Amino acid sequence: MTIQHAENKVALITGASRGIGAAIAQRLAADGFNVIVNYARGAAEAEALVQKIVWAGGKAISAQADVSDAAAVRKMFDSAEQAFGGIDVLVNNAGIMSLSSIADFDDSAFDRLIDINLKGTFNTLREAAKRLRHGGRVINFSSSVVGLYQPTYGVYAATKAAVEAMSKVLTKELRGREITVNVIAPGPTATELFLDGKSPQLVEHIAKLAPLEHLGQPQDIAASVAFLAGPDGAWVNGQTIKVNGGII
Repeated sequence: MTIQHAENKVALITGASRGIGAAIAQRLAADGFNVIVNYARGAAEAEALVQKIVWAGGKAISAQADVSDAAAVRKMFDSAEQAFGGIDVLVNNAGIMSLSSIADFDDSAFDRLIDINLKGTFNTLREAAKRLRHGGRVINFSSSVVGLYQPTYGVYAATKAAVEAMSKVLTKELRGREITVNVIAPGPTATELFLDGKSPQLVEHIAKLAPLEHLGQPQDIAASVAFLAGPDGAWVNGQTIKVNGGII
């Protein structure tokens, strides 16, 4: 995708201050999008990313909002419209991971997973369904654990399966507006979210599970998002794309 294809188009990326979200923000900015870097906490990281994008010749602003808070999400969309006139692309990257067997899963951890991964995605989808400009793109995030179904991933996988279901329905509800809705389902990716709490031996074991025998990088995921957000992805709609090196 070249810069002229995305000129004056606006992309809102949730959870974009670090990890995969930051890689997506940088890639879409390089492709010519005006980028909104959403964050819940970590204002310094978000502002540093905005400055990095601006120094590279792109346009970006930061926007603080906890996606589980519907009022905060509405205000974020309001701010984006005021800054750039509207939104063309929504990337629902914000998410958390808590792992435990179903028998031992804590109530507060369950509620937090639902609030961020499911309700947070719902809150942004609801606003996007009302506000996204004609010909826009919605790119939601699931996970390749939907399909792998490993022990301790039950609740996390359930939140991501629900995102896939909502995405399928939304494609039909947006008929007539030329808006596509797709899902990216990454496999093991070298981010803080994935690496946290795992021993080097476990990380190496997981990396070897895919036929390509290494972890994905945030830039690998960002490249797939860029395809769906750009002109070459215009005919892809209602799909879940597993970006996982062949692990499933």
